Amino acid sequence: MSRIGKQPVAIPSGVEVKMEEGKLIVKKGNLTQEVDFGNRVKVKIDNNQIIFEPAGEDKQSRAFWGTYRALTNNAIKGLVEGFEKKLEINGVGYRAQVKGKELELQLGFSHPINYPIPEGIQITVEKNIITVKGHDKQKVGQVAAEIRSFRPPEPYKGKGVKYVDEVIIRKAGKTAKK
Repeated sequence: MSRIGKQPVAIPSGVEVKMEEGKLIVKKGNLTQEVDFGNRVKVKIDNNQIIFEPAGEDKQSRAFWGTYRALTNNAIKGLVEGFEKKLEINGVGYRAQVKGKELELQLGFSHPINYPIPEGIQITVEKNIITVKGHDKQKVGQVAAEIRSFRPPEPYKGKGVKYVDEVIIRKAGKTAKK
């Protein structure tokens, strides 16, 4: 039994939820999110709650039960609150700035890196902190991971792009022989 799947998802005020052909469409204002269930999970909408049940007793249906409940919860939370990831830049001469629809990163290479900002994502830069915001959890995480991949933190000096809450385990450098 799925512990997550059993819990109903509350629908906050101002959010509209409807089912259409195996898809759950969540709307708030002009923002929309879709969750495609196919025929794996049964969904019922009762008095401001969404209730999930597995479509059958097979292993696949039970596996997708909690997954689709979590995806729906993330869609609703994203439209109401939004998601954000913060990245920190460490290194001499390393900096970032937003220029129009691009994030320009200077990370110690001979050239700046211009990263086009995807639709539905907002990026802000304050000093050495890059904040990635959006209403789609997967897209926010993917953009943050792509920015981090340009210069991952190295373990000797800690230079590079890392998540704010990430801990880099430092290594000792070479020592001189006596």
